[in-house]
Amino acid sequence: MRTWIYGGRIITPAHTIDDSVLIIENGKISAIEARRQVATQPPETELIDAEGLLVLPGLIDIHVHGGAGSDTMDATPQSLAQMSTFFLQHGVTAYLPTTITHQGEAIDRALENVSSSPVNTGGAQPLGLHMEGPYLNRANRGAQPPGWLRDPDPAEYCRWLDTGVVRSVTLAPELPGALEFIQEGARRGVRFSAGHTAATFAQMQQAADVGLSLTTHTFNGMPGLHHREPGVVGAALTDERIYCEVIADGIHVHPAVLRLLVRAKGVERVVLVTDAMRAAGLADGEYDLGGQIVSVRAGVARTATGELAGSTLTLDSAVRNIQRFDGVTLNQAVAMATATPAAALGLSGRKGAIQPGADADILLVDSNLNVKAVLLGGKRITIQ
Repeated sequence: MRTWIYGGRIITPAHTIDDSVLIIENGKISAIEARRQVATQPPETELIDAEGLLVLPGLIDIHVHGGAGSDTMDATPQSLAQMSTFFLQHGVTAYLPTTITHQGEAIDRALENVSSSPVNTGGAQPLGLHMEGPYLNRANRGAQPPGWLRDPDPAEYCRWLDTGVVRSVTLAPELPGALEFIQEGARRGVRFSAGHTAATFAQMQQAADVGLSLTTHTFNGMPGLHHREPGVVGAALTDERIYCEVIADGIHVHPAVLRLLVRAKGVERVVLVTDAMRAAGLADGEYDLGGQIVSVRAGVARTATGELAGSTLTLDSAVRNIQRFDGVTLNQAVAMATATPAAALGLSGRKGAIQPGADADILLVDSNLNVKAVLLGGKRITIQ
């Protein structure tokens, strides 16, 4: 199977490439050639005219609970398929369905559901599962249900790691046994992120030494920066080993602080995420999140006690927002939703890139980033 995309402006982190042909073969990007140098297309080549459009890598959301009325914790094929379809409509071609703190059996079911999900669903591709909790600090739990919070238990987490589905874990690294969990998971290729935590700067350094490499929705669910105890935020801003998730909706983090984060870390270490819950894409109302009722008003989700409870953000909106809030270029904004999350998951060169050898997960979008066409593994997908 061979596909040529021509006429569009190709967006990479460092360059905008005009008047070129993107050549896809067998689900992979094989070349980017100057249009004037490309000979007559070989037989059985699909031609896609992208004139007037931008050609982007598919977006990657590494922290998203749900959308369009569905949630990872529903643990049903129908919910996962509905989420995947909704995310694809907003340019996400790969994502990590994300759990919430709960009893072990509920997390088991979510893992099994992701594990048994078909690879080719016609929607965004799950890359594994992001476990947010249950090993979190009660003092910084936010909207995480308190009744299921607990310290890391090897008998429990080794069972989860053995599934091979866990790609990323959010935990509080100061909890007893957390460093041992990070060591064991990192040995198996799992990424670890500090979130819902009150870790000190020294504790963050210890965790990074054994494999922690991210912070979860940076600035949220953690103490603010203090000049004598830099804490989680200080470590996030200064440790080059750490990638920083951030929710760029203008609600979770003030635009000025977003600017600070990008200036401190660079686009190569800032990962745009949505942390979206099932209300994303739906009207205001009452919704379930981890067994608790969340009220959504003017698109903002809060618990009964007023805590922010995820978001209703979509990742294409986050890319637009970071340009508006921070003044970064389109190339830089797109990188924070493609190349950087891919790097944070150890998938550089395979996902989130338009370069030879990468998976041909491609978006054709207009100047406002509205999705006009999607290719997954080089196959054009009908957007429902």
